[in-house]
Amino acid sequence: MNHAKKPRNESPWPRREILKVLSAMGAGTAVFGRALVSLAAEKPKVTEGMIQQAEWIAGLEFNDAKRKLMVKELNETLEGYAKARAVVIDNSVPPALWFHPEPGARGGEKVIHAPLKVSAAGAKKPASPDDLAFATIGQLAPLLKSKQISSIELTKLYLERLKKYDPALRAVITLTEELALKQAEQADKEIFSRKYRGPLHGIPWGAKDLFAVPGYKTTWGSVPYKEQVRPEKAAVVERLERAGAVLVAKTSVGELAWGDVWFDAMTKNPWNLKQGSSGSSAGSAATTAAGLVGFAIGTETLGSIVSPCTRCGVTGLRPTFGRVSRYGAMALSWSMDKIGPIARAAEDCALVFHAIHGADPRDPSAVDRPFAWPPAQDVKKLRVGYVTALFDEDRAKNAQNEEAKAAIRETQEFDRRALDVLRGLGIQLIPFKLPEKYPVDALRTILNAESAAAFDEVTRTGKDDTMVRQVANAWPNSFRQGQLIPAVEYIRANRIRTLVMAEMEEVMKQVDVYVAPSFGGTNLLLTNLTGHPAVVLPHGFRKNDGTPTSITFQGRLYGETDVLAVAHAYQQATDFHKKRPAVPTTPPAEEKKP
Repeated sequence: MNHAKKPRNESPWPRREILKVLSAMGAGTAVFGRALVSLAAEKPKVTEGMIQQAEWIAGLEFNDAKRKLMVKELNETLEGYAKARAVVIDNSVPPALWFHPEPGARGGEKVIHAPLKVSAAGAKKPASPDDLAFATIGQLAPLLKSKQISSIELTKLYLERLKKYDPALRAVITLTEELALKQAEQADKEIFSRKYRGPLHGIPWGAKDLFAVPGYKTTWGSVPYKEQVRPEKAAVVERLERAGAVLVAKTSVGELAWGDVWFDAMTKNPWNLKQGSSGSSAGSAATTAAGLVGFAIGTETLGSIVSPCTRCGVTGLRPTFGRVSRYGAMALSWSMDKIGPIARAAEDCALVFHAIHGADPRDPSAVDRPFAWPPAQDVKKLRVGYVTALFDEDRAKNAQNEEAKAAIRETQEFDRRALDVLRGLGIQLIPFKLPEKYPVDALRTILNAESAAAFDEVTRTGKDDTMVRQVANAWPNSFRQGQLIPAVEYIRANRIRTLVMAEMEEVMKQVDVYVAPSFGGTNLLLTNLTGHPAVVLPHGFRKNDGTPTSITFQGRLYGETDVLAVAHAYQQATDFHKKRPAVPTTPPAEEKKP
């Protein structure tokens, strides 16, 4: 393409000004894309010269006749953009299109919910407050039901620990103490009156601060929203209230759901305060690991449950896309956002998931599918695969230094030992291969485009400049890049996604569950795009610094019962999930604020 050629119909603007606006505003989006929105504010006319200047960004070349035909309609489009831009749209409003992870299936079958049971029996109250604080839901529930402990007692214990340890961890944005004490008092009255609601009744929990709770700030961990109070109550909060759970804190979230840095601090790893907790479910993982809550709720779009659970050594369930209503939760990516529990054991995740899953008319993606706990089927009868390529490859070969290389190889040794544990349970592992036909990495475009659209207002008003992290690998930069993605490319990526989903559905016919390293290859991105469920849990501790490592189990769509069953069996045969960090009450000296 000859960019030096002078256009026949010269623009009234200088060439460099046109290029500056088109480049900055993303002319590649349907040739002009966001550039037209910018121009609309100045009310100029689109000219044939402008069209030619925009063509190279879109990778196209039109002749003069085609440009002449386009001018009138593009000016009408410009007017339409201006009208649409004048509409104020809250983050809670989804697009008219929504994602379904199972093409061609829309439910409709009768869903029978099996009775819920807790495996712990004959539980006795622990001798020390620390033992009580680190008890699982399965251990706490019988104690509450039998009145060996009260919800008020347990709630005050967790509130005390939150106040004691959070100065070091920075894992809480808002304590909901008043609400917690009121809910705990109500729980005790109901349990005393034999109105027991189930295993979560009276158990304190933490909500990632993406969930709206009336009367409390919902900050999304971000500077532009740190004073935000929303009127709605998130569906997951409603459902846990109905189950009798007690909300003690709104836990930290990496700013707008990226990482572990929020508007006031970096959330720390309870195992090593020199490390961040990872994220974006940063506080949910850290408070659970440190024994500051009975369980917590996190979200995942691309690793935000798997990554902090790995760093903090706790167990997390990322359910099938659409299993849990996202009403009242911050939207980042409408086709990838998922909500799930973070707890101290796989069974705890099952008990929480039982309370929060199901359809919701306020979230068109939310569905109702069967879930049973405990599982009726012996895990030895399940078809369990393992991704041979990810266990065999040397992931350390590209490490930046010898220390990093040693850490990666140590983790890979833990990965292989996890397979031995499964074989020791009588599980016949099946070699398994992930889909490879399509470029999964290229489909990150979907997240980039949707997140940029979700926070379009932040970019356009310049509020992105107030956000904490202003680096290449952070949302402000990503949102700006997302403005330049052509609509055609976003839709093409989703069409490829359909092909990937079909290929994944085909390979999953071989297994009920498969195991893979938590980080390796495209597995994490792939399963977040296809919407498959996963359970992440600790499977070792590094020698050099004592920090945890993890393994991940993936299941079939809506196969939470099976994937949790395998994870639970693994934890019955190991004790990694029972380890406790020694959390200091103050941050390292160099990080103390003056």
